[in-house]
Amino acid sequence: MSNATSTDLYEVTMAQSYLSEGMTGSATFSLFVRNLPPDRGFLVCAGLESVLDFLSAYRVDADDVDVFASVMGRRPEDLAPLLGLEFTGEVRAVPEGRIVLAGEPLLEITAPLPQAQLVETYVLNQLNHQTAIASKCARCVLAADGHRVVDFSLRRTHGIEAGHRAARLGAMVGFAGTSNVAAAHAEGLSAVGTMAHSYIEAFGLEEDAFRAFTRSHPGPVTLLVDTYDTVTGVATAARVLRDLRLGPGCAIRLDSGDLGALAIQARTILDAAGLQETRIVASGGLDEFAVDSLVRSGAPIDTYAVGTRIGVSADAPYLDSAYKLVEYDGRPVMKLSSAKVTAPGRKQVFRRPGHADLIALIDEPAPPDGVPLLEPVMREGRRVSERTELETARQRFRADLATLPPGARSIWAPVAPKAELSGLLSSLAAHVRGYIQKNLITDAGEVI
Repeated sequence: MSNATSTDLYEVTMAQSYLSEGMTGSATFSLFVRNLPPDRGFLVCAGLESVLDFLSAYRVDADDVDVFASVMGRRPEDLAPLLGLEFTGEVRAVPEGRIVLAGEPLLEITAPLPQAQLVETYVLNQLNHQTAIASKCARCVLAADGHRVVDFSLRRTHGIEAGHRAARLGAMVGFAGTSNVAAAHAEGLSAVGTMAHSYIEAFGLEEDAFRAFTRSHPGPVTLLVDTYDTVTGVATAARVLRDLRLGPGCAIRLDSGDLGALAIQARTILDAAGLQETRIVASGGLDEFAVDSLVRSGAPIDTYAVGTRIGVSADAPYLDSAYKLVEYDGRPVMKLSSAKVTAPGRKQVFRRPGHADLIALIDEPAPPDGVPLLEPVMREGRRVSERTELETARQRFRADLATLPPGARSIWAPVAPKAELSGLLSSLAAHVRGYIQKNLITDAGEVI
């Protein structure tokens, strides 16, 4: 059984019907986010690499057909037309790391209709989740205002794979490291971490725990100081670090309480002990809102370790994303449902200064000040370029972020730029709408 079965049932039932009806013409589906979540002024496109891996390997085998038949209560022979189906289409997409806005296609797939339909669920799953997490991580980097941010999310993400994704996406937008060992190794990231409160509790005295830890790890260490009394813990850590002269790179970690006030006290104690180079790490339920408040207060915190609320994008755990048919067999199509109207036709998005983006038809010329966002990434079911390196995606993000309006970068009540529709796209939408209303719907709203 392959990943082809990682789909919703209706994708299979529709694909089976298309094949039975001989509907295998070229179809284009557009994936976009209708509206940004609250407190989002932008999104960071992510998940494309996972999608391309999936599409490159996509093939419905005999085991998959057996699974489809089993859940549908059908004989495998009934699903035989699906056997051997592969993805042979093309994909145009916004590269990972680029900033996108509401209504803009993140990706368009053009392929024979059954193929394009069957891959919908997996494609939505990957782009929806990873774009949501990357956008949350990006806001943490903005809130930190130059201070280090590291990923501590693995134990609270919705699965191990999601934890790996969170570590990679954090690094893509500027995180300095991750506690996730597997992700650090696989993605070439810095592994970071300290100790748990259980380690301190296992020893008779806090100082015994600190000294034992430094014996096992003679390089720069980070000591967790809030197991019992935080101020006492800082003083004990300062004494150990001063006595052992472990050099620069050492830190203490605050994980509870009033982090701003405690950081001030800790900095005073460390400086008095001659440990001006010892850093302060803060953790404990932090998100971009808490980080922003701490940074604005002037708290002497050097590194923010974010986890629980970031790895699941707690305040906006999903995106209002859609994967909609916009053209079939050369015919532009659109949906007219209330609040869910779609724009017909294959598209391109042009980035203009200040992110005054223009959503246009694919064959429209670029405006004088516009740069296309959607790029060809797959033809005939095969990648047309190498995998995107993290550093490349990171550079894209930095470049887009630098030109994003200040209101969109705001942590509190951001104002997102609005993409416009081109005149030609608007005209096509009006034409298709008129055709549907004239030819397919009666005055009573009934389908003819």
